[in-house]
Amino acid sequence: MRTHSRRAVLGAGLAAAGSGLLAPRSLASTAPDTRHGGGAPHGRDDRPPSGYVSPSGAEVAETEGERGNGPVRAFSLTASETRLDLGGVIVDTWAYGDRLPGQPIRVTAGERIALTLRNRLPQSTTIHWHGLQLRNDMDGVPGITQREVRPGDSFNYLFAASTPGTHWLHPHVGVQVDRGLYAPLIVDDPEEALSYDKEWIIVIDDWLDGVDGVTPDAILAELNKDKPGGPMGHGELQMAHRSDRRSRDAASRMLMNMARMDDDDFSGTVEHPYHLINGKTRYDRETFRAKPGDRIRIRIINASGDTAYRVALGDHQLTVTHTDGFPVAHHKTDSLLIGMAERYDVLVTAKDGVFPFTALSAGKNNQTAQALLRTGSGDAPDPKIRPKELRSGGISAGDLKGDESCLLDDREPDRTIKMNLTGTMEKWNWAINGKPYTPSQRYPVEQGERVRIVFRNKTKMWHPMHLHGHTFALPDGGPRKDTTIMLPGKKLAVDFDADNPGLWMMHCHNIYHSESGMMTVLGYRLPK
Repeated sequence: MRTHSRRAVLGAGLAAAGSGLLAPRSLASTAPDTRHGGGAPHGRDDRPPSGYVSPSGAEVAETEGERGNGPVRAFSLTASETRLDLGGVIVDTWAYGDRLPGQPIRVTAGERIALTLRNRLPQSTTIHWHGLQLRNDMDGVPGITQREVRPGDSFNYLFAASTPGTHWLHPHVGVQVDRGLYAPLIVDDPEEALSYDKEWIIVIDDWLDGVDGVTPDAILAELNKDKPGGPMGHGELQMAHRSDRRSRDAASRMLMNMARMDDDDFSGTVEHPYHLINGKTRYDRETFRAKPGDRIRIRIINASGDTAYRVALGDHQLTVTHTDGFPVAHHKTDSLLIGMAERYDVLVTAKDGVFPFTALSAGKNNQTAQALLRTGSGDAPDPKIRPKELRSGGISAGDLKGDESCLLDDREPDRTIKMNLTGTMEKWNWAINGKPYTPSQRYPVEQGERVRIVFRNKTKMWHPMHLHGHTFALPDGGPRKDTTIMLPGKKLAVDFDADNPGLWMMHCHNIYHSESGMMTVLGYRLPK
């Protein structure tokens, strides 16, 4: 058994994109304009309050300098309209580099990522580096940390990658993440303790874009059609909402029945007709090949816009080793429950045969995505098969304990922020503390504080809550996370250290909830 540092990656085509490792150098980056929060956010001209650290301020630069000045690894990424084959289903959509998922970005912790994003879309876009603790002006939130990258323009991202683990990248403009605009982002740990033979990256997604003419923009517009002011979003998105009548008619047929009362049924709202693993439906399954006895690390990313999944590998147990990039006390289970934007790393010891890796949608008529692990001869199982391991229902992050290496020190919070998650499906008035998002919102924190966020879900829906630029600890020795599932009616207190100055989003990662109002901003106060 060998321990990997730079791994030979199989299965998902994971050769690093771009021109490879470069000597340390200065790369000019398009500086975001932060005079008014970085442009006209969400079609408004709100002036944020003064007294907060600027996303490109001296405090941000100083913290970035402390992360080191490692070698630069250069990449390029083009976002464009394209036609994709999802496995017998042909769709017109948007993607990175005409592939789904996009080409993975892979670096070693301590290196710097220099990535040029070229926008060939009909809308503005950005990249958010989900899970990374990075400099604020590279976080990819238009109207807050940078100006959106307009059609035909480019933007140069440059930052230190100091957060090892399984992460991913996606836009932070409107509902673009519910198209094909996402890719794995792997930051290898040079001191990796795990030992394994092979690695398999699995990206799960729900899909509707381009099916019967439907677009995510039309879905959002249909959900928000009865609200004053209509859907949120940039001005050009609002124009798309108004003009896309045919797509909106089709979208109305894809909204789920909102009268059901099972917790699973409320993990999402939109009836996605297909569910994918690594860009393919269960009828055109990716096959990962290994030998019996191989120890395989599986990195699982839920890139869906609106769906939680229960996942299992037929006839195998999973040993959970990480969640959201951070190590946990190893935990064996038959299956996992993974919310939108969460990631889990698991180890399996491969048996002899052909086995289905199945992602079962939580609610949503129990649809499935599937891939295959093949270590020997034999026929592939039926694409509709559901491994018996799924019957356990699956553990989630609350069942895990954080590894000792990443536990926060025992300390009382200096500041407590209460965040009530509010809204109903009938009114579609999603908000935090009853206030829908505006770019001028700030929940103040100060550098060096231990901050406690108390979530209370007062709705009947799931809400995977995500904090940018930081990781928080779940209570009672739980794991470190950047995204946590809030079930209906539940309360949860999480702690984080305010050690990364700037303006940072906190939002639900159900994209149709966040873009309808369930997001806000945590802002670092300027030193007095």
